[in-house]
Amino acid sequence: MADLYKNKYRIKSARLESWDYRWNAAYFITICTANMKHYFGKIKNGKMELSPLGAIADILWHGIPNHTSHVELGNYIVMPNHIHGILILNNPELPKEENISKGNIEQEKDDSPGNHPENSVQTLHATSPQYPNSQDHAQDLQDHPQPHPKNPQMAAISPKSNSISTIIRSYKSATTKHARRLGFEFEWQTRFYDIIIRDELAFYNISNYIKNNPAAWKEDKFR
Repeated sequence: MADLYKNKYRIKSARLESWDYRWNAAYFITICTANMKHYFGKIKNGKMELSPLGAIADILWHGIPNHTSHVELGNYIVMPNHIHGILILNNPELPKEENISKGNIEQEKDDSPGNHPENSVQTLHATSPQYPNSQDHAQDLQDHPQPHPKNPQMAAISPKSNSISTIIRSYKSATTKHARRLGFEFEWQTRFYDIIIRDELAFYNISNYIKNNPAAWKEDKFR
């Protein structure tokens, strides 16, 4: 997977003051199930055995580039209660890294998702507010993406089109919709974790971490 990187997304600073999550970069994403419940299957002999829900999660992640332009997939893995994956944004209409002077990475102190590599640049995001009828709202988000609010303050803090947040929100909503259509109990954790991958070495290390995650399950803090 290192050939996907080719130094195109190298970020000079691990601590940036502001960041637009539509910008071209490679992002290491972790999404967890609600209460860390093992919906997606089990680890057996160092390999992941997907449940029907796990197969849905796997297929829909693989299909992300079919629904969002300018995104490539790096390594990813569906684990019993979480998903690790690399998303690479490469939109030629957006500024390249050398033209970006700021970014909004804030260190998350209390909500670490476990034994992430590159933990020093980890951030935590909410993909959507809570709604009383989450099943209906998940369907609505998938079929009718939310327009930007007219209120300037709300518009400033709302996820932008084709950003990492909207990609993950759409993925989570689609997974929930398909699971419930088939009669499965299922719920995501509200938030997700991301790391902006800073250079080729970090990309290589994280790719290997994802690949080897099932074999290291006994030492995984998610377990």
